Amino acid sequence: MTPEALARLHAAAFTHPRPWAAREFAALLESPHVFAVGDGRAFALGRAIAGEAELLTIATDPAHRRHGLGRRTLDAFHAAACERGATTAFLEVAADNAAARALYAGAGYTQTGHRPGYYTPADGPNIDAIVMARALPDPAG
Repeated sequence: MTPEALARLHAAAFTHPRPWAAREFAALLESPHVFAVGDGRAFALGRAIAGEAELLTIATDPAHRRHGLGRRTLDAFHAAACERGATTAFLEVAADNAAARALYAGAGYTQTGHRPGYYTPADGPNIDAIVMARALPDPAG
């Protein structure tokens, strides 16, 4: 997917925190450690380095939600991270994003941290971030 396509899908999926612009996706994708998985309906953007993979963002087109795409995309992120040598995955999620937190918990993530007031929406109070992590399977078996 191009940075423009990623930005369009991200904008469709997110109202807060603000969606990312194509230039932000392009800048991230310049790094050899950053990778994207998915298609025009859902994608995940991650970074793998030094045995850790960070889920930078994941988005599903609202018209395609509730069909398992988020979980399949998260699984594809895990597989891609393992291919890049990661043994642990982590992420941060807005505390008020119950659907995402349920997705992550269902995929084996547990809370490892809390960042008060981390997200600053344009309107309304700041939102806490929940840091979550999980072990990834050893690709060697």
